[in-house]
Amino acid sequence: MTTEQSLARLLAIEDIKQLKYAYLRHLDLKEWDEVAQLFTPTVTSTYSDGKHSYDGRAAVMTFLSSALSHKRVVTKHQVHHPEITLNETLTEARGVWYLTDDVINTVSRDPAKHFSIAGSAFYDERYVKTDTGWKIDHIGYQRVYEETTSRNPDIVFEYKSRFL
Repeated sequence: MTTEQSLARLLAIEDIKQLKYAYLRHLDLKEWDEVAQLFTPTVTSTYSDGKHSYDGRAAVMTFLSSALSHKRVVTKHQVHHPEITLNETLTEARGVWYLTDDVINTVSRDPAKHFSIAGSAFYDERYVKTDTGWKIDHIGYQRVYEETTSRNPDIVFEYKSRFL
């Protein structure tokens, strides 16, 4: 492999990393139009070990926005340890990422029903290079663990969110 080819591979990997980081930022900020622009029109998803599987940008976005839009649902998604594999023409790629995430749900009017979810998983994704840059063509994850706990109002002293 020439130096030029190696550099092109490294730049493609960096572009895919930036795509993934943008996805997480827009997801946690509930910026749905921006999230949608990161997907191909034919994107597929298999969230929660396939429990939530969708075909097409509109279906994936309907799921994400309906599950996470409420101002009393706050998320934190962080990924690390990327393993990105490119095809020979640098037009398609696969990415595996280690995910750690938290969800705080205080939607119920009854504080005794508030809960938090903490977990980890491995994202398994496919990307394609388009005229406008890299896009996510498949997104999904397989859980390592997920822990749901009560947000007991006697224990939580203060809770603030940019969305409240």
